[in-house]
Amino acid sequence: MRLKGDIDVHSLEELPFLRTLSLMNNDFEITWPDLNKLVGLKTLYLSNNKFSGEVPSQAFQDMKWLKKIHLSNNQFIGSIPISLSSIPRLMELRLDGNQFTGTIPDFHHQLKSFSVANNQLEGEIPAILSNMPVSSFSGNEGLCGAPLDKCPTKKKSITSIVVAVVLVILALIVIGAVILLVLRRRKQMPEVPSENPPTSEKKSGNSMRLSFVRDDREQFDLQELLRASAEILGSGVYSSSYKAALLNGPVMVVKRFKQMNNVGRQEFQEHMRRIGRLNHPNLLPLVAFYYRKEEKLLVTDYVYNGSLAVRLHGYQALGQPSLDWGSRLKIVKGVAKGLDYLYKEMPRLIAPHGHLKSSNVLLSESLDPILTDYGLVPVINQDLAPDIMVIYKSPEYLQHGRVTKKTDVWGFGILILEILTGNFPANLQQGRGSELSLANWVNSVVPEEWSSEVFDRDMEATKSSEGQKVKLLKIALACCETDVDKRCDIKEAVERTLEVKEIDNEEEDSYSSNASEADNKSSKASSGEVSFSIDG
Repeated sequence: MRLKGDIDVHSLEELPFLRTLSLMNNDFEITWPDLNKLVGLKTLYLSNNKFSGEVPSQAFQDMKWLKKIHLSNNQFIGSIPISLSSIPRLMELRLDGNQFTGTIPDFHHQLKSFSVANNQLEGEIPAILSNMPVSSFSGNEGLCGAPLDKCPTKKKSITSIVVAVVLVILALIVIGAVILLVLRRRKQMPEVPSENPPTSEKKSGNSMRLSFVRDDREQFDLQELLRASAEILGSGVYSSSYKAALLNGPVMVVKRFKQMNNVGRQEFQEHMRRIGRLNHPNLLPLVAFYYRKEEKLLVTDYVYNGSLAVRLHGYQALGQPSLDWGSRLKIVKGVAKGLDYLYKEMPRLIAPHGHLKSSNVLLSESLDPILTDYGLVPVINQDLAPDIMVIYKSPEYLQHGRVTKKTDVWGFGILILEILTGNFPANLQQGRGSELSLANWVNSVVPEEWSSEVFDRDMEATKSSEGQKVKLLKIALACCETDVDKRCDIKEAVERTLEVKEIDNEEEDSYSSNASEADNKSSKASSGEVSFSIDG
């Protein structure tokens, strides 16, 4: 049988446990299909067809489970997609018999089988592939380096050296002329402050006063804040953050917003006072605010231990140990308590937090979570909010354009998955969001493989906690349910989260052992791995 036509990837997405896709020896005459939606694939065989065109550079992004890719004997052109080089489990890659051009990307680990024979590649073969046989690279006249012949050493001619020197001199002359021009213009123009902590208006009186919303903090004026030594913590389209050390006072954080004009002065001030009245150990309290039509300033305490995002994904660079299971569970429970408090104290808001993500969870010295950037949805410019706020990345907004009382619950579920897997939720970075989320990825893995494939390998935990980790993972998936009607509400999410323990007890061990056996039998019967193969 020689199949032709298009490949219906959308229908294949309906098979969450699809692991092998084999369409070899057919007559498909199409360009590269959008297969990166099949995030659970382990093997992909498309050899001996008539696929053509370029393979997009990010064609294999997020396909972390792929082990074998065979694309031999097609008509692909262009560069070898760079995303192939970062697939962590890739063992076999066969691209021979195509028309690929350019260089071979530098792979991050050794492969067991590799072939790019009979293409139009050039340049030096990456050192990590030097142990492959010569036949893996034959038919590419422009390739060199082990295991082929050494690459020729390029000797620069005297003429080329002279030309290079002349070009450098000309460049220096141009740079010098530009510097002189800039200096002359500066003498003619008054200085304009750069992107420093908020610019002050040349006004006196109430317009320059900070509005404090708490009585338990030392008060200071805006001028003191402007004179404080400042350090930029972060800057973006939405806001800029500064660490400000007052001359004779505390260290504060000033967050400057330019896109916060959804309400007028009076309504803004009332909303800030409402936020200022909130008091919970898992919320970062608002200390003061400043209102001006062009910009708004929110002043909070400085938390020295940084954010959960940095601790989860940058702990090695900081020289700190990875968060263990007990610490991660403590953080999840603290976030649940803070979120529960927001729902109870701000019942009029559909999404009391609205922007829940790991970079908006700060950590105290004892690793207690402290939520920040909460309650701001009503005051943010609504035309910009969908590009910024986490709630607008939710399935209900992407599919139906609406936000519900359960949308913050979805954000909570995604945060738990990030904490348990150690993987950053890429869908929160992609502009207006993407339906490809951590929840989709976890759901694509059969439950029997959760322990080995889903949980962060750097998360230290004992076997006696395995049942509790699975319990929390299931709570996260219930929070991320795409169908809002089936998704748990905040009360259920919090109650179930607080019931999770750090270590299983004997009764739970016995129960979880029996339950897992039943789950395994049910899983094997109804949701085992699927292979789809129609080879000609």
